[in-house]
Amino acid sequence: MAGSFDPGAELGPRLRQVREQRGLSARELARRIQCSPSLISQIERGLSAPSVGMLYALATELRTSLDFLFGAPPGDGPPGGVTVTAHGDGRVLADGLDGHGIVQRAGTRRTIDLASGVRWERLTPGPDERVDFLEVIYEPSGHSTDARRPLRHDGREYGLITSGTLHASVGFETFELGPGDSIAFDSALPHLYWNGTAADVHAIWAVVHQPGRA
Repeated sequence: MAGSFDPGAELGPRLRQVREQRGLSARELARRIQCSPSLISQIERGLSAPSVGMLYALATELRTSLDFLFGAPPGDGPPGGVTVTAHGDGRVLADGLDGHGIVQRAGTRRTIDLASGVRWERLTPGPDERVDFLEVIYEPSGHSTDARRPLRHDGREYGLITSGTLHASVGFETFELGPGDSIAFDSALPHLYWNGTAADVHAIWAVVHQPGRA
């Protein structure tokens, strides 16, 4: 798919870059997020993809945004790899974007394929550190975290199932969500999602972060 990338091509080097900027060794980062140093090394070298839970843990501990890990450069410009064209009538359009960068074309989304059978496709055409706005695809048996451990992070979470059936556990409750069902809760509550069916699940997801997060 145009605009997508292999997690090892950009995600790993970006994680290593920000880890080194924070002055952390791979061993210390692994200790803080409770995984093995070898897993950190494999992710940074593109030999392994993180799960959803691992990616959030890394972003939180490294105090970086998912936009950065998606490969979106800081600033007001379009995402990397997008060609900007100036027209004689003053319009500025980009390949995959239009309306001065306010439209994200379906075929040029930035994506991350995660280890747990989950694919994230970013729905924002440019950087936005306040909101993670995604289409999320769960493959059969896909799940949000390693070893089905609940996930917690900052922000408030909103999800809408567009096709398939997704199981969600939030706090002490478990729900079965079908097409048209939606969910909203504080992301600090322990939560996890999984697809127990033989068909893909598609959902639109937004996580709204707290103002002034690090």
